[in-house]
Amino acid sequence: MRGPEQTNLFRNQKSSIFINFASNKTIPFKAKMSKIRILIDQNIPFIQGLLDSFAELIYLPGNKMSRADVKNADGLLVRTRTKCDAHLLKDSSVQFIASATIGFDHIDTEFCKENGILWANAPGCNASSVEQYVVSALLNLARKYQFELKDKTIGIIGVGNVGSKVAKAASALGMNVLFNDPPRKRKEKIKHFVDLENVLKNADIISFHVPLNRAGRDKTLHFVNSSFFDKTKKDVILINTSRGEIIDESALETAIDQKIVKATVLDVWQNEPLLNLDLLRKITFATAHIAGYSADGKAKGTEMSVRSLCDAFQISISDWSALEIPNPENALLQIDCRNKDNQEIIFEVYSKCYSILDDDTRLRKSPADFEKLRENYPLRREAKAYRVELIHCKSKALMNTLLKLGFRSVELTF
Repeated sequence: MRGPEQTNLFRNQKSSIFINFASNKTIPFKAKMSKIRILIDQNIPFIQGLLDSFAELIYLPGNKMSRADVKNADGLLVRTRTKCDAHLLKDSSVQFIASATIGFDHIDTEFCKENGILWANAPGCNASSVEQYVVSALLNLARKYQFELKDKTIGIIGVGNVGSKVAKAASALGMNVLFNDPPRKRKEKIKHFVDLENVLKNADIISFHVPLNRAGRDKTLHFVNSSFFDKTKKDVILINTSRGEIIDESALETAIDQKIVKATVLDVWQNEPLLNLDLLRKITFATAHIAGYSADGKAKGTEMSVRSLCDAFQISISDWSALEIPNPENALLQIDCRNKDNQEIIFEVYSKCYSILDDDTRLRKSPADFEKLRENYPLRREAKAYRVELIHCKSKALMNTLLKLGFRSVELTF
């Protein structure tokens, strides 16, 4: 269930024009001979000093960029906290917007189209980070409510870059996976995709990975509402890492109170950074929109946005990569496997590299500091940064599961 095709811009090497594959139209690009002026969200990592010799750079808080700030800018490098709409962009000289994020609902694409402003997002940049977050959530839910993941069915609503990775991880954990993505099913004729009613009837756990579409055939605004809960299984578990507005929070509160919903994991919120504190107290795990905040995901988002910006302004460092990602303090995860089943072992492995409980504790301790928690998020590396040693273990099946979950290497010692 995806919205408009995500836009990627590529320069036609033969003719200095850009092709916007979302609209299938060509847009002439008017490059400036003088040094370009770029406004950058100061919280985008791995970029300081990179473009200094090519452009005049101004670093600002993303949520405080004003019309006056962007008036004479040629380009913007932003995240979701910068609303790139008519209020910000009208009468400005902005020609190009690069967002270091998967989502792009913070960009008014129609306004950009009407005013000749090109834009690019970073599809899939933090997909592995969100996968890591969801796996940690699943393992902690299973531990808290004493169930086996292999006995559960998970419905993945939205099977794009992120949803596909979450589905593969869930399958590696032995779960039965239901795929739901109407736009993809219509376009690609994918036979194993099922309709929403099938998911609601059969899924024990539902994980959302959809864009925010406010209207149209694939509208997702308040997609989860009272009608949705009328059709779900009793004691359903919900995980939302996409956009807070896809859930009607009052309907969710009612469903929790009526024990229709057994557990809820929310990383995104309807009015963030202002949270519904009553709902916060009722849900199982709550975090501050950080599911995609691994250092690896941030670096990938920066890389993709820098490349698109360099391509747009014909800067010759477009193949740059953010290689200086700090290593984890302990890259070797050692687990004593005696008297433990496979799910417990995987839980212990994840607890050593990322645990959703830490982020939940931070938010509940200070929900008013939602933005500060995001800005000052601690170093988090994805599974590929870690080696695993399973002590007193001979299970090649378990080793293969951990490899499928993305760990760099897994060693069995007896």
